[in-house]
Amino acid sequence: MPRFLIDANLPRRLAVWQGEGFEWVSDHDDTWPDSQVWDYARQSDLIIVTKDADFSDRAMLSDPPPRVVHFRVGNMRLRELRQRLMDVWPQVMAAAPIHKLLVVNSDAIVGVV
Repeated sequence: MPRFLIDANLPRRLAVWQGEGFEWVSDHDDTWPDSQVWDYARQSDLIIVTKDADFSDRAMLSDPPPRVVHFRVGNMRLRELRQRLMDVWPQVMAAAPIHKLLVVNSDAIVGVV
């Protein structure tokens, strides 16, 4: 089962990200710069889940690990984000371990191998 590192820019209270297999940047240090988040995820073989485009850019220029799931859904209300996440999370779980970058848009999921 893949393991994920949830970035500080995503809400903690989404139930799908609770339990085994999930770590939060904020549990380590939410002031970590992106480079430290990247290094920790790489060393721990974690998939970064984020809304930060900087991680997508870096994933495109490097080989995994880490892999990145980038939520590019704009400014959604928490309820809308929760629903989108619940709708796509099974697909994300299946696709994230085989793509170096998985971009989750409001209407599609795009993977880069």
